[in-house]
Amino acid sequence: MRLGGTNYGLVSSAMWMALSVLAAAAQNSDVRAASIMLDPQAHSIAATSEKTYSSQLSGTVVDSSGAAIIGATVRVRSANGMVQRTTQSDRGGSFILSGLPAGNYRLGISTPGFENREISVTMETAGASAPLRISLGLDSVSTTLNVQDREDDLIGIASSATQGTIGAKEIEYRPILRSGEILETVPGVIITQHAGGGKANQYFLRGFNLDHGTDFAIFIDDMPLNLPSHAHGEGYADMNTVIPEFVQRVNYEKGPYYADVGNYSSAGSAHLEFFKALPHNIVQVEGGMYGYGRAVFGVSHKLGVGNLLFGGEVYHDDGPWKRPDDYFKYNGLLTYSRGTNANGFSITARGYHGKWNSSDQIAENAVPLIGFFGTVDPTDGGRSERYSLQGEWHHQNANSVTKITPYLFYYDLNLYSDFTYYLTDPVLGDQFNQNDRRWVDGVDARHTIFSEWAGRKVENTFGFQLRNDWIGNGLYQSSKRVQVDKTDSATGNILPATTQRDNLRDTLIGIYGENRIQWASKFRSVVALRGDMTHLDVTSLVTSANSGTITKAIPSPKVSLIVGPWAGTEFYLEGGSSYHSNDARGTTLTIQPVSAENPYPNVSGEKIPPLIPTKGAEFGVRTTAVPHLNSTLSFWYLHSKSELQQSGDTGGTTASSQPSDRYGFELANYWTPAEHLAIDFDLANSKALFTEVDGDDAAPKSDGGRRVPEAVGLVIATGVTLRDLNNFSGSLRLRFFGPRDLTSDGVYRSKATTLLNGEVGYRIHENWGISAEFLNLLNRPDHDIDYAYESQVTPTATPAFTDVFHPVEPFQMRFWLRRTF
Repeated sequence: MRLGGTNYGLVSSAMWMALSVLAAAAQNSDVRAASIMLDPQAHSIAATSEKTYSSQLSGTVVDSSGAAIIGATVRVRSANGMVQRTTQSDRGGSFILSGLPAGNYRLGISTPGFENREISVTMETAGASAPLRISLGLDSVSTTLNVQDREDDLIGIASSATQGTIGAKEIEYRPILRSGEILETVPGVIITQHAGGGKANQYFLRGFNLDHGTDFAIFIDDMPLNLPSHAHGEGYADMNTVIPEFVQRVNYEKGPYYADVGNYSSAGSAHLEFFKALPHNIVQVEGGMYGYGRAVFGVSHKLGVGNLLFGGEVYHDDGPWKRPDDYFKYNGLLTYSRGTNANGFSITARGYHGKWNSSDQIAENAVPLIGFFGTVDPTDGGRSERYSLQGEWHHQNANSVTKITPYLFYYDLNLYSDFTYYLTDPVLGDQFNQNDRRWVDGVDARHTIFSEWAGRKVENTFGFQLRNDWIGNGLYQSSKRVQVDKTDSATGNILPATTQRDNLRDTLIGIYGENRIQWASKFRSVVALRGDMTHLDVTSLVTSANSGTITKAIPSPKVSLIVGPWAGTEFYLEGGSSYHSNDARGTTLTIQPVSAENPYPNVSGEKIPPLIPTKGAEFGVRTTAVPHLNSTLSFWYLHSKSELQQSGDTGGTTASSQPSDRYGFELANYWTPAEHLAIDFDLANSKALFTEVDGDDAAPKSDGGRRVPEAVGLVIATGVTLRDLNNFSGSLRLRFFGPRDLTSDGVYRSKATTLLNGEVGYRIHENWGISAEFLNLLNRPDHDIDYAYESQVTPTATPAFTDVFHPVEPFQMRFWLRRTF
């Protein structure tokens, strides 16, 4: 296979040969504890003594009171771990598994809220046996983590090839530069930064430069992280609020096919679930190069009949920049939980505060003046804080499951940026200031009913989501962090210090219904209809004509068809639609603000639609046919009615005038050839094209082309992880971020970015451990992110249209010491 001029077939073949040698060397045991990940909340499996049954295996699954358990997943694996049959218990708790060849098997039974069971069985060639009666006890709130990584099998459970779960163990063994990079565990996702460490990351997935989250929805225990109508960019999602050690798992899904996710979900979504009780209490201190230091602690213990978890993080990093980032952040978390996975509740409070200097992106022609790690405007930077309170209540019985999550949070950002330097005002510079302060409340409620229609197992889920954002935000001209009037160099007009200042109310309501039917043993479907309505109320404090209200609704149908499994292989076909929201200020705008983009007063503006629809389709396959190897392959397409793109002059996002089409494929592999060894290899490639020629985003003197600027193309992520072998652990990871078009005509194009990171750790004692991380082992002077636009690097320089980039950080080492208790 040849992509972008590189023979990746040869590279991948050589890589897999090397990894196979490592696997053979490390494979001192191929025996592992039986584990079935049928639900993310599954815990340890109790094994019983071996029994012998004939070729038809049947039984009933009940709880400790003898009541039937509906929808329990019953799975048969062969001795080598390959899944042979999967079914679910019916309305009476009964199941039947037939047609198995003679041999030894493991029968696993799992359902949310109950302990898992496993029975070793031997199937003979003929006859019938008395039905089994399998009793499951209620699952208590456990302090033992069972879901550890991607080796868990989702055949018979997932509705697409691009759904998955990343466990805490995989996050723990992954070397990361910043907390947001835990999302790079999701195959195909790239996390970068174009400014100081305290600013939200830049996300890339499925042919999108997602800016700070425009089409990628992120949730923290079902509380949304993305912020609509944000002062800096629509859908802004700041992962600095996350402490990685407290993340129990990341559940992800891609494409617009899932009823429970609405806004920003077109490319995909990530759902971070946090521990309610830690596996171990922890105290950890870290240090490293470039002023890096971090301390984190977490404690959980019984409080009455419930569990109390509390912890925090203190973090500092200067980075390699000539003007140090001096990034300080503080995170805290407090959770009280009570009950079981079947019935219970939790209350969680979180707090985050950060401040930093900003190592903003620099123009290529500025490097001879300021250096590769220099900064044109040393006064750029910001501060941010977020404080939240959320509850969660869940209830399950044999006939239904209910979950309700209310939340409330306060958010504040004060950001100073400068992307064009002296292009607008050669005297005071082009720095601008963005403020965003908001209160947010909301609720996510869902109810699932288990039943049968004409003898077929059915699940019907109904959901309701409500979110209100009360926002005060503004955009200002500034110089050295002081708001000032400026003079536009091209026209001589005055640009007032206050460009925009608004009070907003952004309300979003979503309702959905989803139907799952098991039509036959090897065919099931998921059909859903979601409806969303937004109500926007804008009060402009600068131009009253830009005030107003607007209400808009949008439907989103979705369908998934699943066939199989055969020989541990399942096939998926999906189609559906979704949307992303636009900034509320643009939906009522009639007079353009006076700014560098429009230096004239009283110029009429064009309103933008509040909701932008997307639609897509996907074909995928998931297989566990090779023992200990989970593989998925998907081919997808997505159409968006409009693009959201970053504006170099304002730092905000602007809508394009034409639709776009994206298509691509994703290959994901996770192999556990030995008890202590895991190898993963993920490859994604995509193409993004406007439906018409785009002249607005072209290079100078060009008519333009159809390429969507900055759209991600080829992504490769692969690694080897060694887990606790003779007290040693380690990880070596390669991440390739392919070249991208920076203009619609392809005249400007970024280079590829290749990073090799490593980590090695040693458990000194049962409760003590040390580790060293090695970031950018090859010390490559690559770019973290690239753009192309016009800027002026000094007051007297000639304006130039050129590549503008943020460099990756050079080789560095970090160390930590951990105490568990």
